[in-house]
Amino acid sequence: MAAAYELFAQRGIRDVGIAELISRAGVAKATFYGHFASKDDLVLAFLERCHQVWTVEQIISESRRRADNPTAQLLAIFDVLDGWFRRDDFEACSFMNTMLEMGASHPLGKAAAGYLAQVRDFMRTLAAEAGLDEPDRFARSCHILTKGSIISAVEGDKEAAIWAKRMAVCLIADHGGGAPLTSPRPGTS
Repeated sequence: MAAAYELFAQRGIRDVGIAELISRAGVAKATFYGHFASKDDLVLAFLERCHQVWTVEQIISESRRRADNPTAQLLAIFDVLDGWFRRDDFEACSFMNTMLEMGASHPLGKAAAGYLAQVRDFMRTLAAEAGLDEPDRFARSCHILTKGSIISAVEGDKEAAIWAKRMAVCLIADHGGGAPLTSPRPGTS
């Protein structure tokens, strides 16, 4: 999994072959196939790992940890993205890459889209908790801001999450949120 995570995140799905994965992992072919019936099964496990690391541990847990109310937690998502974009090892979103590379109708593209939808669902939950009007519509719009900021960061705009956060403030106000409370918890940024 470590080899797959590194190779898929850096180069995409199609560019990495089974032989390279097996060689990089330092395992026998039989060992690989003992764990994964196919490359697609390995990619699904890779996407699940990305979901755990990025969606659950970073986006959801970090935004909840950084702020004490749902409106501020929505905005904290952009702070998490800002930190990610500024990392020396920043690479684009593996879910977006997989979906674009494989196509939305391919099983791997569908799996990637499903993981992206979980981020949108989290935004919908926070919007509902914040009492925003039309939480579903809000989440769809806010999700566009996050995905757009990722693309902008890939293009080299390190400030993309900051700009997207400013737009999110307007989006919150547009959905009846008024001035968002941004009280970070002690010891957080």
